[in-house]
Amino acid sequence: QVQLVESGGGSVQAGGSLKLSCEVSGRSVSDYVVGWFRQAPGKEREFVAVVSRSGNYTHYAYAVQGRFTISRTNAKTTVYLQMNSLKPEDTAVYYCAADDTIYIHGYANEYDYWGQGTQVTVSS
Repeated sequence: QVQLVESGGGSVQAGGSLKLSCEVSGRSVSDYVVGWFRQAPGKEREFVAVVSRSGNYTHYAYAVQGRFTISRTNAKTTVYLQMNSLKPEDTAVYYCAADDTIYIHGYANEYDYWGQGTQVTVSS
């Protein structure tokens, strides 16, 4: 079992940047793929980005490609989401999640463990 804690959310103007952190703790954290998801008010949770167990492979949602970067520390215990050129439509609660698999994917229902979320608000 693993625990995930997000931090780094806040309010920023359009065009600005934020860096989210996800601290992963528990047994064998390096065995887990970690993804970022977001949920805006009145909308379903959607996939944002995922990083492989090694940190060498990543995948992004089309809406954030070229603006967001996901990375993982060598110890595999922290996963970052660097968000640049933020837009008002990026406003949401951002969650990190972990899945005990070798495959990187964006299927939220497959992720076993979730953090509590951190709010990101982008104003125009």
